[in-house]
Amino acid sequence: MKRITAVARGDVQGVGYRYFVTGCARAAGVTGYVKNQPDGSVLIVAEGKRTALDAFVRMVKAEGDEVICVDELEVTMGNANGEYADFGVKW
Repeated sequence: MKRITAVARGDVQGVGYRYFVTGCARAAGVTGYVKNQPDGSVLIVAEGKRTALDAFVRMVKAEGDEVICVDELEVTMGNANGEYADFGVKW
């Protein structure tokens, strides 16, 4: 199991991106959370199998979406610690 920490920048707040990411996580079968950051970016933490995380990262780029615009997605990968039972939005 692996863990990614990602920061999405662009038009990612106020456009439903956190809920979009939550749907991507459920589709990919990963656990973790998504949270808006004060600087206008969105933090994503996800754990799962490497193949699931790779698919998840591709999905959260939201390519072709008419409202969400991810200009940059900075992803780092490490080892999972298994602390998440599901995926949700943090406030």
